[in-house]
Amino acid sequence: MKRLINQAPAAPWRLALGLLPFVLVLLVYLSVSANRLAENPDDPLLPSIAAMADTFADVATEPNRRTGELTLWVDTSASLIRLGLGVGIAMAIGLVVGVLTGLIPYANRTFSPFVSVLSMIPPLAVLPILFIALGVGEVAKVALIVFGIAPFIMRDIQQRVEELPRELLVKAQTLGANTWQIILRLVLPQVMPRLLDATRLALGSAWLFLIASEAIAATEGLGYRIFLVRRYLDMELILPYVMWITLLAFLADAILRLIVRVVFPWYRARRS
Repeated sequence: MKRLINQAPAAPWRLALGLLPFVLVLLVYLSVSANRLAENPDDPLLPSIAAMADTFADVATEPNRRTGELTLWVDTSASLIRLGLGVGIAMAIGLVVGVLTGLIPYANRTFSPFVSVLSMIPPLAVLPILFIALGVGEVAKVALIVFGIAPFIMRDIQQRVEELPRELLVKAQTLGANTWQIILRLVLPQVMPRLLDATRLALGSAWLFLIASEAIAATEGLGYRIFLVRRYLDMELILPYVMWITLLAFLADAILRLIVRVVFPWYRARRS
C-alpha cells in the first residue's frame, strides 16, 4: 500500500485543494453574517459582502469631501512608497553586510556578533525611539521597516555565502581573481536569487511594521485608515482594506517569484 507521504494530488485537484480553505472561510463568514444581520440589520461587526463592496467602491472612485482626493489610491500610494523604500534599503544593506560577513573573516569577526544582537531586538520596541530621534515623519516609518527586516536579510545572505562550495573560491583564486573580482563575478550572481527569496520571506514582517508605524503617526496610508475608522466600528471599510493589503502583499510576492524564475532560471532548476 502506498504511504500517504508518497502520494501527491493530480493536476486537476491541486487548484481545487488550494481553493478549498478559502471557500470554507467564505461560507462560514456568509452564514454567520447572514444570521447576525437577520437578527439586527444594523449590526456593524459582520457586514454583508455587498455592503463592503459598495464601501470599497466609494473610497476607490468617489473623491473625499474634505480633501477632494480618492482615498483608497492616496492611502495605497503612501503605503507602497514607504514599503518600497524600506524594503529596498534593507535589501541593499542586507546584501552588502551579508556578503562581507560571509566571505571576509575580518568582517565576520567584527560585524556578525553585532548583527546577531541587532536581530534579537524587537523592532516594535524601537518604534518610540525612532519617533523621538527622527520625528513622526516618513523617515521614522521607513527606518522601522529597515530595522525590522535588514538583520534577517543580512544573516540569511551571510549563511548563503558561507554555503558556497570552497572549491569555487579556490579555483577563482588560482585563476588570479582578487577579492573584489570574486565578489562581483562569483558571489553576487550566486546570492542574488537568494536575496530575492529572503526578501519574499521578510515581506510579511515589513507590512506589519508599516501598518504599526502608520497606526501611530500618519495622516494617510492603509494602516492609518484602518485605525482611523476603527473608532467607528466601520467594518465595511476595515475588512476590504485588510483584503486589499493581502492582495498587494500577494502580488509583491508573485512579482519577486516571477523575477527569480525569469532572471535566474538555473536557481529554480537546482532547487527542484
